[in-house]
Amino acid sequence: MKIMAVDYGDVRTGLAVCDRTEFLASPIGTVEERNAQILCMKIAHLAEQYEVGEIVVGFPKNMNGSVGPRAQKCEAFANMLADIANVPVNLWDERSSTVSAHNYLNETNVRGKKRKDVVDQVAATIILENYLDYRRKKQTAKSEK
Repeated sequence: MKIMAVDYGDVRTGLAVCDRTEFLASPIGTVEERNAQILCMKIAHLAEQYEVGEIVVGFPKNMNGSVGPRAQKCEAFANMLADIANVPVNLWDERSSTVSAHNYLNETNVRGKKRKDVVDQVAATIILENYLDYRRKKQTAKSEK
C-alpha cells in the first residue's frame, strides 16, 4: 500500500510517499499554504492523485514524551485532514525529524534557498522511513509468532 507522510508547518508542509511495496520513501514536494483548511484539501487531493491508502502526519512530541503546543496543532491538523481525506490519517511520533533533516542537508552540503525549499520534504521522508521501519518490525514480529 502507498503511504503519504506529512511534515506539517505553518507556512510550508513537506510531503513524501512510499511505493506499493512500502520499501522506498521519496519526497514529492512542499505545499506552501498558511490556511489549514485549504492545506488539508490540497493534501487530500494529492493523496487521491498518488493513490495512497494511508496518511501519516508527523506528531512532534517533546523529548520527554509530553504533548506541547506544536504537537497539539499537528493533532488538530490531522483531525481536520481525516475529515476531508478518503483514507485513514494517523499521527506518528516525529521527535527530531527536522533536526535529522538539517543534519542530512549539512552532510550533503545543501545550503541557502535550496535548503529552505527541501528541508520539509526531507523531514517528511524521514518520518515516512521511520513509520515504514515500524510497520516492517511489527509484521516480522507477527510472522514469528
